[in-house]
Amino acid sequence: MNEAATKQQKPKKGRIDVLPEVIKDLKDRDIVGRKKYGTTLQSNNGRSSLLDAYQEVLDLAMYLKQKLIEESQENKGE
Repeated sequence: MNEAATKQQKPKKGRIDVLPEVIKDLKDRDIVGRKKYGTTLQSNNGRSSLLDAYQEVLDLAMYLKQKLIEESQENKGE
C-alpha cells in the first residue's frame, strides 16, 4: 500500500506548539511580500487568488512527494 492510503496512529503529546510558529511564519512572509511587491496582499488586486492558490498547492504536492520519496529511499538504504 502506498503512503497516501496508509492510516497513521493517534498523535501523542508533542514538544512544540505549531500555531505560534505558523503565525511567526505568516508575519515573516508578509514582510517578504511587502519588500517584493511594495504592498500587503489585498483583495481585488487584479489577480486570480484561486489560480494563485491552486498553483501553490500543486507546488506543495510536488515538494511533499519529493520528501516522501527521499525518506522512502533513506529507509531502504539507497
